[in-house]
Amino acid sequence: MTRESQAEGSLELWLRDPAIDRETKEELRRIAQDPKEVIDRFHKDLEFGTGGLRGLMGAGSNRINRYTVGKATQGLAQTLLESDPCPSVVIAYDSRRHSADFALEAALVLAGNGIRAYVFEGLRPTPELSFAVRHLQATAGIVITASHNPASYNGYKVYGRDGGQLPPEAATQVLSRMRQVHSFADIKKMTRKEAEENRWLHWIGDEVDEAYLKAVTSMSLQPEGNRQISHRLGIVYTPLHGSGNLPIRQVLHRIGFERVHVVKEQEEPDPLFPTVEAPNPEDPRVLAKAIRLAEQMEADLVIGTDPDADRMGVAIPDVKGGYTPLTGNQTGALILYYLLSTMKKNGTLPTNGAMVKTVVTGELGARIAQSYGVEVFNTLTGFKYIGQKIEEFQRTGACQFIFGYEESCGYLAGTHARDKDAVVASMLISEAAAYYKSEGKSLYTVLKELHQTYGCFAEDIQTRTLKGMEGAKKIEEIMDDWRQDPPRKIGGSPFLCMEDFSQGLYGLPQENMLKFHLPDGGWFCLRPSGTEPKIKIYFATIGNSAKQAAKQLQQLIHAVMGRIDEYLEG
Repeated sequence: MTRESQAEGSLELWLRDPAIDRETKEELRRIAQDPKEVIDRFHKDLEFGTGGLRGLMGAGSNRINRYTVGKATQGLAQTLLESDPCPSVVIAYDSRRHSADFALEAALVLAGNGIRAYVFEGLRPTPELSFAVRHLQATAGIVITASHNPASYNGYKVYGRDGGQLPPEAATQVLSRMRQVHSFADIKKMTRKEAEENRWLHWIGDEVDEAYLKAVTSMSLQPEGNRQISHRLGIVYTPLHGSGNLPIRQVLHRIGFERVHVVKEQEEPDPLFPTVEAPNPEDPRVLAKAIRLAEQMEADLVIGTDPDADRMGVAIPDVKGGYTPLTGNQTGALILYYLLSTMKKNGTLPTNGAMVKTVVTGELGARIAQSYGVEVFNTLTGFKYIGQKIEEFQRTGACQFIFGYEESCGYLAGTHARDKDAVVASMLISEAAAYYKSEGKSLYTVLKELHQTYGCFAEDIQTRTLKGMEGAKKIEEIMDDWRQDPPRKIGGSPFLCMEDFSQGLYGLPQENMLKFHLPDGGWFCLRPSGTEPKIKIYFATIGNSAKQAAKQLQQLIHAVMGRIDEYLEG
């Protein structure tokens, strides 16, 4: 069966399904004569990627809507009931369109299956959901979010009882149960009134908020007596219309930061994210308004968080009188160095400390960790793998987790959560800036010192967006092209080796990713995005100076992207 006929068949099933409402069917009839749109909406079902189920909102099996949310929840419910006679699930959501509706839909499906659902009364950060699963001793968690994607997206992430995102094996189990739902009429569901009256649906108030905030502030490394240095630091913060505003301001206030200025145009939750193309703190452009305010306030630090407050972007004053946005690699290295150096000074650095990063994260943090006797672990892309390492360390006692991060602006210190946490990261980068300011240094100065000590690293990410079924096919073709015909030389220099992670290297799960190592310590990596219709290409170089590393980086980017773009244009 061709994808075209499969899509047409799926559309017909939706149109005939008595459980689907009239408005949804009308939307589908409007696009029924557009073959390209039909294929895009129905050529496949949404599947769990790096960040759970994620897609454009709208009618169709390849879209996020109340029916795909209901189907995913029915599959999750059946999976939970097979291993736990009395499961419970915590549900959170962010500021995106229909997030609250999808959260309630999931809760009512769980109730229909005899599973208690604990739902936050308003939007909350994803890391608080991760925390709440263990705090409430629940079996699983759900968060409705598309993280940093554009406003047209939403998503559905599932967490296990350890507070971490489902690993591949568990996600495969849920997908298997989802595929057993042949009609949406097979989805069991209660009304809200029935669920509340029969106590299958519970609403969570601020008691969990307080426990989470205490867990975050417990990670502060500055004793109460030293917190007067926090008063002198000027911070500009933007929640980018998302869920980070209240928790991050509360945490900063509790540890002594009083000069926190919020970007008013981006303060209130807004599902359209009207001031940015996409609310992604990896993109320096989203910090433009915050930087303008920082220039007016002469602030020491700029922070931005994405809608579900699990990613954090940073900009710092530079020597030219402006503000320089940091990469996720740079911010992670600064936080890690602050943690390890302060712990060592305080005598609290564990002898079996561990730092965890992904295989596409830069090496500056690894070198810092190793210099402090901290063991470095690498995982695949996706913070769920870092969460798995935390759980492993706590189970075996082999290591004590200190810090984990990935280049995509995700960081976690402590074990209160099993996912990246922009709330604790915002606290620690602010604390680091205040501490170094008290020593007469800026974060910019400290970063330069780290490069002098550990090496001058330069990194970048390039992407190519390739939408729809044809785009997915192109991405696979690019991966196959590089896998089957690896280059003999890159930019005139021979490459050292190719690592094909689809073979399950180093005991890691299989993933469609290729990493090419160069003799001088540089590398680049090709990987299809697990959350967007993109192929991502990661680059890293190291030089004797920042200028040399930057030059090598541009040469590497030019050579690799030249081949990729030539293939796409051919």
